[in-house]
Amino acid sequence: MVMLDYYFRLGLRSLRRNPMLTALMVMAIGFGVAASMTTYSVFRAVSGNPIPDKSARLFTPQIDGWGPQQNLQNNEPGEALGYIDAMALMTAHKARRQTVLYKVQLSVIPGGNRDLPLNANGYAVTSDFFTMFEVPFRYGGGWSTRDDDARASGIVISDVLNQKLFGGADSVGRTLDLGGHDYQIVGVTSHWNPRPRFYDLFSTNGFGKEPDIYMVFNRAMDLEMRPGGRNSCRGSLSYTTWQEYLQSNCVWITPWVELDSPAEVAGYRRFLTNYAAEQQHAGRFNWAPNVRLRDVMQWMDYEQVVPPESRISLAVALGFFLICLVNTIGLLLAKFMRRAGEIGVRRALGATRGEIYTQYLIEAGTVGLAGGLLGLLFTAIGVAGVGVLFRPEIAKLAKLDPSLVALTFAVAIVATVLAAFYPAWRAARVQPAWQLKSS
Repeated sequence: MVMLDYYFRLGLRSLRRNPMLTALMVMAIGFGVAASMTTYSVFRAVSGNPIPDKSARLFTPQIDGWGPQQNLQNNEPGEALGYIDAMALMTAHKARRQTVLYKVQLSVIPGGNRDLPLNANGYAVTSDFFTMFEVPFRYGGGWSTRDDDARASGIVISDVLNQKLFGGADSVGRTLDLGGHDYQIVGVTSHWNPRPRFYDLFSTNGFGKEPDIYMVFNRAMDLEMRPGGRNSCRGSLSYTTWQEYLQSNCVWITPWVELDSPAEVAGYRRFLTNYAAEQQHAGRFNWAPNVRLRDVMQWMDYEQVVPPESRISLAVALGFFLICLVNTIGLLLAKFMRRAGEIGVRRALGATRGEIYTQYLIEAGTVGLAGGLLGLLFTAIGVAGVGVLFRPEIAKLAKLDPSLVALTFAVAIVATVLAAFYPAWRAARVQPAWQLKSS
């Protein structure tokens, strides 16, 4: 430890001896680290696992209801299901937990002195939704499967909406007018808005505002509530009534199932294939079974949740950082070799090559530490300004948290030390006899 402290003080003295050269190295490291960490903060936010403890057990099924001529690229089935297939999966109940959902938009008629209605965005879901996706509650909870079957008028609202309507008080049991119909509040969620919103990548880009409401799916069906999100159809759109719409090939319902083991996954995939084969034999499909079963991370990858601009920006930033490191190698090499005479004297007095290595690597680490401090400042500025490159809903996800601060310093120091290996090797190879003779 005494020698390390000595080498550290030698490094500081050397850095002060050539302030311009030191400043160039620190700036190169600082700018390179800042560019990388700023773009990484965005990439990390949009590519993270939104439900890490269950992502490998939650699956979204796809069934081809259009046929090869109408399918997506690479003969991929539609990204959601139509009503017939969605209800068939729910009725079969081949998974321990399962839910279907689609996006709804309603107007909230406030009580009291407030006259202006509020727009409420949310989802029509089934009771398993809250348990499957680990939705946290501030007050109350979700509804039961009996409420699903009874087509009950229960509703769960967000804490944000509860704050607007009831000042944050416990509103469980109160009545809410949505679109001209009364609903009884059964639960109020705590803040819950997983990013990306993996459970609805069909109607959203995964980074929207927190939903306001969750209502009983069958209740929405009884009210003939049209989807407030995406609706994808193929062929002739001949439907005019709600029932004709339900029987059409339009897809708008996202199903999810929870499967706890590889055996259950394989069994459910067989069930999907058999179901599609039955529809083919019944004459509803005139093509071979074409099904998919993807877990959360596979689904996010398929839907290309990570914006391409974030990947491109990260690649460009890493390239810029690499250029900065190459420049740093050159500057360190020039700095170290200018001290060849000093190195020769130290070697002649008994210093080993390992000690020369250690001294100059510690000196490089000092440069990296200073570059990390500068890089942290530039990273903070960059994170605050990422809205210039990214959409607002994505830009606001970038945060300078403790983990990013630690990573910034670690990358700066480790990268600089790695960059110093070749210059330090050249310095350690200095022949003391030659240096003493030339002096």
